[in-house]
Amino acid sequence: MSELKILIVDDDPVTRSMLKHTLNAHGYLTAEASDGADALAKMAAETFPIVISDWNMPNMNGLELCEQIRKHDSEGYIYTILLTSNNAMEDRVKGLRAGADDFIGKPFNKDELLERMAAGERVLNLETREALIFALAKLAESRDTDTGLHLERVQRYARFLTQELVGDPAFADEIDEEFIQLVYQTSPLHDIGKVGIPDSVLLHPGKLSKDQFKLMQSHTVIGADCLKGAIAKSPKAKFLHMAHDIARFHHEKFDGSGYPDGLVGEKIPLAARIVAIADVYDALRSRRIYKPAFSHERSCEIICGDAGSHFDPRLVAAFERVHEQFATIAERFSEPSELPGSAEPKELEMVH
Repeated sequence: MSELKILIVDDDPVTRSMLKHTLNAHGYLTAEASDGADALAKMAAETFPIVISDWNMPNMNGLELCEQIRKHDSEGYIYTILLTSNNAMEDRVKGLRAGADDFIGKPFNKDELLERMAAGERVLNLETREALIFALAKLAESRDTDTGLHLERVQRYARFLTQELVGDPAFADEIDEEFIQLVYQTSPLHDIGKVGIPDSVLLHPGKLSKDQFKLMQSHTVIGADCLKGAIAKSPKAKFLHMAHDIARFHHEKFDGSGYPDGLVGEKIPLAARIVAIADVYDALRSRRIYKPAFSHERSCEIICGDAGSHFDPRLVAAFERVHEQFATIAERFSEPSELPGSAEPKELEMVH
C-alpha cells in the first residue's frame, strides 16, 4: 500500500472519480484538478510526486501542463503520466518531448493503471541515489567557493537539452526516458575529479600557466578513475558507466581538439556531448575569479559559433530551440555574485 499523494487532472468529473476510486482503494492519496491551470495552482501550494493528466483539456491541456512542470522544475522529481487516446507514435514522441514520463490509454484499465503507478514509484525511489550522487558532487565542488549553484544549473540544462532530442532519428537508439533521467542524475559528477586538483591551481586568480592548465586537465582522468573503481564493484550499474563517460569526456571537442583523449565526433559519448554544452553555457553565464559573467545572448552566440568545432552541431541546433529555458534556469538559480557583466574575447580561453 502506498501513501503517495497523486494529482488527478481531467476536465471530465466522471473520469476523475473513477481514477480517484481506483487509486484510493490501493492506498494512494489523491487530489483533483479540472485542467492544467488548475493543476499548477494546486501544485504551487502542495507537493505531488505523481501527476496523472488527461491530454485533451480546455484552458491548458496535458502537453502544456507537462511543459510547465518541467520548465518550473521542483525540489523533487514529478513523475507525469498522460491519459490519452492519442496512441500514434508521433503523439507519444510529442508527449515525451513535452516532459511526460508515461502514458495510459483512455478509457483506462485498472490493472494497467496500477502497474504504471508502480513504475512511477520505482523511478521516484531513484531519488535516494540521486541525492547521494549530488552530495558527492557537492563535496568536490565545495573546495571552490566561486561556483555558486553550478551543479543545480548544469543538471537542469542537460535534462532540457536531452528532452529536446527525443524523437530525433539520429538519437533514437540512445535516448529514452531512462537515458534522460540518468543524464539528469549523473551530470553533477562531471567535475568530481577536481577533488584531486591542488588549491594553487583550482583557485588560481588568473590565466593558468601551461603546466597548471595541464594539471587542471587531469581532473577528467582523476574523476573517471574514481568511478572505474565503483564500476568494478557494480559493473551492471548504468548510472556509474554514464557518470564515468561524462567525467572523462565532457571536455572533448567535436573536431578532436579537446582532452584528455582527443576523441572526434560521435566517438565522444552522447551524454558527455550534452553535458559539454550545459557546462560551457553555465561557465559563460557565471562570474568567475578570472572573468565576469556573459549575457545570455553573448553566450548563445559563442555556443552556436562553436557548432562543429567544440560541439556536436545537432546538439547546438537543439540548444537553439530551448535556449530560452536555459536563460530561465540561469536566472532562477543565480546568486548576487553571478550577475551578468561583460567580458573581453581573450577571456573565452578560460571557459573553453
